[in-house]
Amino acid sequence: MERKIAVIRGDGIGPEIVDGALKVIDAISEKYGHKFIYEDVLMGGASINVYGKPLTDEFLSKAASCDAILLGAIGGDASVSPWYKLESFLRPEAGLLKLRKSLNLFANLRPSYLYDELKDACPLKEEIVEDGFDMVIMRELTGGLYFGERETVLKNGEYVAHDNLVYSESEIRRIAIRAFDIARKRNKKVTSVDKANVIDTSRLWRKVIEEVSKEYPDVKLEHMLVDNCAMQLIKNPKQFDVILTENMFGDILSDEASMITGSIGMLSSASLRDDSFGMYEPSHGSAPDIAGKDIANPIATILSAAMMLRYSFDMIAEANSIENAVKKVLEDGYRTVDIMSEGKKEVSCSKMSELIADRI
Repeated sequence: MERKIAVIRGDGIGPEIVDGALKVIDAISEKYGHKFIYEDVLMGGASINVYGKPLTDEFLSKAASCDAILLGAIGGDASVSPWYKLESFLRPEAGLLKLRKSLNLFANLRPSYLYDELKDACPLKEEIVEDGFDMVIMRELTGGLYFGERETVLKNGEYVAHDNLVYSESEIRRIAIRAFDIARKRNKKVTSVDKANVIDTSRLWRKVIEEVSKEYPDVKLEHMLVDNCAMQLIKNPKQFDVILTENMFGDILSDEASMITGSIGMLSSASLRDDSFGMYEPSHGSAPDIAGKDIANPIATILSAAMMLRYSFDMIAEANSIENAVKKVLEDGYRTVDIMSEGKKEVSCSKMSELIADRI
């Protein structure tokens, strides 16, 4: 089988972790007889350096012509990088927002799973995580505050800013259907997270979610306010199966969920639309402070590649092969610095990728 992958290495540690994932994909290609064609696409700060904008229309079209996108990370240190002296629409993250919106990647899927081998790296108490946890956060990705109208103006001698939080019924319904479909294949529970006691968009969110839930009588629905959900993730993460929420809440909660897995370097991510096309990336950022040091954790990107094989290419056995290889390497005691614990063997980013590829 032949598939074309748009490869966006991006900024910071992006090139290192993407190269590691490509080693693993190449191992899959060799083992299963597939042909993967890589199309390089510039985005983020790397694109600003060359073209003066975070994503050109030419590279957007190139990405759209592929079967899926594998993304590393974009952005830099906002306190020192010249990129952040530019207008907001010219900064690295604007390229990512443009890509999501232009390609209609509305459903962000972020698994959060605690490996038995990484319980020592989890910051929660042992009695909380002794049985582990396995959840998925389904985040709406193309609406809400990040895409609403915004303005900063001078009024009565001081600056006043506003950002509009907007959601339509159709936007809420389509992400809800995705969440309930996934829950039906898992443990049949959806926790819809909102702020319906304060925000009108959350009240509409809750209304539409309840309407969709009637089509899934076998899936349990519960509502939870976002501040309570943030607390419950720390208090009892194993209560969750599928967490469904809007864009900004999902952004915050998924980072919280990533840390209780032991490291944000372990959390993969898929951004999907109505067909098989998707963008796959780690949930962490570009970590410019460790870029080029070969110490980043490539596992989140490698697991994102496994999600790509599963959701965009329907290569289930191949995806399982990657996930099993990751588990085997962890069982063998290999760790990058972010998940290192006493008695384990610390390895570099490139070495971790090689070990996982070798297991395949």
